[in-house]
Amino acid sequence: MDVKKISDDEIKLNLSKLTSWEIKEGKLHKLFKFKTFNQALSFMVGTGMVCEKMNHHPEWSNVYGNVDVKLVTHRVAGLTELDFKLAENMDKIAGEINLRKD
Repeated sequence: MDVKKISDDEIKLNLSKLTSWEIKEGKLHKLFKFKTFNQALSFMVGTGMVCEKMNHHPEWSNVYGNVDVKLVTHRVAGLTELDFKLAENMDKIAGEINLRKD
């Protein structure tokens, strides 16, 4: 798949369609907070399957119920439509799991 870096205007437009995502250090970032480690792990497994299908993988870490996600397309050294599509998929998967409200 041919991917291209998107413009700042395209980033702003795509970001406006997402909930609680932000740009930090040139990457799309969100901290998902789940009630338990098992829920966080379920999120990561479900997301991992989507990542494999997309051939697009996040930078992420998990501490207990928190999954810290950073998305960037390394092959173009910036953000692409793939990052925003993966973010949408992650939000959908997280919505099916019990997120903390804090």
